[in-house]
Amino acid sequence: MFTAIEEALLPIVASFNEYLSSYVLIALLVGVGLWFTIRTRAVQVRYFGEGMKRMFGGLSLKGKEQKSGMSSFQALATAIAAQVGTGNIVGASGAILIGGPGAIFWMWIIAFLGMATIYAEATLAQKTRTIGEDGEVHGGPVYYIRTAFKGKFGKFLAIFFAIATVLALGLMGPMVQSNSIGETINSAFGIPGWVMGIILVALCAFIFFGGTKRLASVVEKIVPIMAGVFILGGLVVLVIRIEFIPATFGMIFKYAFQPQAILGGTFGAAIKAAISQGAKRGLFSNEAGMGSTPHAHAQANVKHPHEQGTVAMAGVFLDTFVVLTLVALVIVSTMYVPGGELAESGAALITGITKTTLAQTAFGSVFGAEVGAIFVAICLFFFAFSTILGWNLFAKINVQYIFKKHAKVATIVFTVIALAFIFIGTCVSNNLVWELTDAFNYLMVLPNVIALFAMTKVVKNSLAEIDKIKKEQKLAKKQAK
Repeated sequence: MFTAIEEALLPIVASFNEYLSSYVLIALLVGVGLWFTIRTRAVQVRYFGEGMKRMFGGLSLKGKEQKSGMSSFQALATAIAAQVGTGNIVGASGAILIGGPGAIFWMWIIAFLGMATIYAEATLAQKTRTIGEDGEVHGGPVYYIRTAFKGKFGKFLAIFFAIATVLALGLMGPMVQSNSIGETINSAFGIPGWVMGIILVALCAFIFFGGTKRLASVVEKIVPIMAGVFILGGLVVLVIRIEFIPATFGMIFKYAFQPQAILGGTFGAAIKAAISQGAKRGLFSNEAGMGSTPHAHAQANVKHPHEQGTVAMAGVFLDTFVVLTLVALVIVSTMYVPGGELAESGAALITGITKTTLAQTAFGSVFGAEVGAIFVAICLFFFAFSTILGWNLFAKINVQYIFKKHAKVATIVFTVIALAFIFIGTCVSNNLVWELTDAFNYLMVLPNVIALFAMTKVVKNSLAEIDKIKKEQKLAKKQAK
């Protein structure tokens, strides 16, 4: 019965996703990114240095206890926990397999524009957040959607976003993450999926039921360590393959504009595949414009919304331009350069390499098959595990918004259901779940982007306050000299 349902729904959902990712999604993400880049006078360039300073300046494995919400770094760690997941390994692998190495170039474009978008998201999340009587911070897109649009339309958009978020990030998304964990751990260590499922559910339950403070305490430790280990491993591969690095960058730029040369087929179909895969997986990787990470940035205790906006930009930079790029360089420098298994067009079909095994194969070509599989499996476990934690918090905030009068009971029921979905994900591989996750991710974008456009003036005025302060500070320094 379930097989029949999947067979019937899969092509419908896949067609829906294809249309959204190839046309609507690209237009919205590029459009809103360009809009805020222009209206903020390239805030991602002007305040990039400040964002990096705030990120590394606030780095701590044991932040100070917060009366409510999180420290700025804890909020960033929670956002990065959600951003750096299977999208960086499995998602990037899938983008390269389907769209060729050139898809990475389009991911960079989406991420650069996305830095301006996420600045706006974080600023608005800070501007519209509320603190309840119990000290809990409530903030995220539903709050700035309701601020932007009053009446029935605003209520509809907020509920639409909240439901899409609960389904995408609270239920189906964690299934995708746990499925990746189950498959890679089984491939590397031979541990059955159901065993991994029990372990994962136990860990998640301990953190979920511990509230926001426990989650913040965990992610601020996991994120710096997991990112550091993965970056170190990737750099080792690139050092060993250093002679192929110029060719690797050359292929990324070449196949961004001539994808048919490696994908085959017509230019139109190939460029469409490269750009749509870059946009689709770029969104799934850094989540700028999707409306997920503003939930985390709303939790930050900062003096001015601008501060968290710059930190949010640094998060996108780390996610896409560091971690995801590292994955791409490792894959292309080992698999696509002359002599690599995928050097010839269509080789993926011959070798049977999939988006789940591509990164393991790439690292394995340098470290040895067994060590490569183990390294990627361990990294993916922490990436996906931290994403599950971040997404659960974001979904929980929306559950509480939907069921305001019965928030506590609804949160407990939702948490139990979410744990069941996590367990199921480690035991079954369902293409329909992957497609549905993408579909609801895309549906989150629609109301979020509409609200971002509507709240442009708020973002611009907030940034103007900072620009004025900076200008006055520079003038005072000149006069002092």
